[in-house]
Amino acid sequence: MTDEAKVYIIGAGPGDPELITVKGLRLLQRADVIVYTDSLVPDALIAQGNPEAEVYKSAGMDLEAQIELMVTQVRAGRTVARVHTGDPAVFGAIMEQVARLSQAGVAVEIVPGVSSVFAAAAALKAELTIPELTQTVILTRVEGRTPMPEREKLHDLARHQATMAFFLSGGLAATLVSELTRAGWSSDTPVAVVQRASWPDEKVVRTRLADLATVVKENRMTSQAMILAGWALDPDLAKTPGYRSKLYDKSFSHRFRRADKGGDR
Repeated sequence: MTDEAKVYIIGAGPGDPELITVKGLRLLQRADVIVYTDSLVPDALIAQGNPEAEVYKSAGMDLEAQIELMVTQVRAGRTVARVHTGDPAVFGAIMEQVARLSQAGVAVEIVPGVSSVFAAAAALKAELTIPELTQTVILTRVEGRTPMPEREKLHDLARHQATMAFFLSGGLAATLVSELTRAGWSSDTPVAVVQRASWPDEKVVRTRLADLATVVKENRMTSQAMILAGWALDPDLAKTPGYRSKLYDKSFSHRFRRADKGGDR
């Protein structure tokens, strides 16, 4: 065992076991202890970990119990793989763990993972940033039991008319529609819902803003669903010759390529 005895917070990716990073998998395969979010991380991934590791499921543990476990293991000289779904940086509840582990003198390293927002975009074969249409993606959630800061109210964010990705919001689709409509969004704005992105039972539904709440309810997509909204989700964009990037435009030069000005060379 050559890895340092500390806690590695690892992003497992959205569900497909192959979407963990190479580094994340290596650490999982060499960890002495594995603590994973069993409600969201597939058992098939954990099965690829060190067969001699002690494995703990965290869904039934509160924060204090998790911290006590990890601190005890690291102080005993063991490497801990704390495995989270998606990417730990987005709605990952990791900062409270990092703070308490640091207070206990336990070293922490974070290994990023593939977020469900990008797995959802991949399932839709969508690019979320389309030249001349939208160059901004807002990652957020609809206000529920966890309040939103006053400066981040949904109708205020939505006024930017950028592509928006909604985590943890399937059960609040009606509120989402109301807030986007309040911000001036058209009822025909393209919306897509991807439930359990990259899992074998992945479900994908395209609709428009006006019908979102009905579609979510009828398809029972209130949990583990990513909602993407904005004109970048328009399925007809792939048939449109416009909205080309400058990167591969032959008239656009950069340090790796000269622009084609036409005429004789």
